[in-house]
Amino acid sequence: MQSELSPKATEIVSHARALLAAGGYNGFSYADIAERVAISKASIHHHFPSKAELVRTVVVLYRAEARDGLALLDRQLADPLRELQAYVDYWSACIAGGTSSFCICAMLAAELPLIPPEIATEVRGHFEDLTGWLALTLEKGAAQGQLLLQGSPEDEAKAFMSAVHGAMLAARGFGDANTFAALAKLQIARLTPAN
Repeated sequence: MQSELSPKATEIVSHARALLAAGGYNGFSYADIAERVAISKASIHHHFPSKAELVRTVVVLYRAEARDGLALLDRQLADPLRELQAYVDYWSACIAGGTSSFCICAMLAAELPLIPPEIATEVRGHFEDLTGWLALTLEKGAAQGQLLLQGSPEDEAKAFMSAVHGAMLAARGFGDANTFAALAKLQIARLTPAN
């Protein structure tokens, strides 16, 4: 889908993504994007007739990027514990570097009752994608003796995902990027058997 977008539409999507991470669906308007992209609101409507269509496009692209990134971890590392660490390291770097302080799907999940259904479907899809990858990774890690699961791989995946999203929220609440790294490290340690 990214290749189907014009350069201006790509720029609009990029700014919408940043605004979603900062404040969610209701935290921005086309006026905010128009100011950042230096075009009229009417021009944005030319590319994305509705805010729902724009945000759905952002989430579809975000999901594809996440799936590609997780598949790359599988191919490059092929080690469940290192994959989990790389996943949290990615977010640590994003939060510390200011490139993204929050998963946009986690942000949108908080707004599920209020957002259009087509966006809610994509958000749920992201949670399913991430849970599936985490469950498989955790299951492989347990089979190899790297990880100790207290529940089913799917429940552990949801717990891990919740802990990561909670660590993002805590880092934002404390205004300290190091909070995320410390809390994520504790979550991985919880899954690692004592030597």
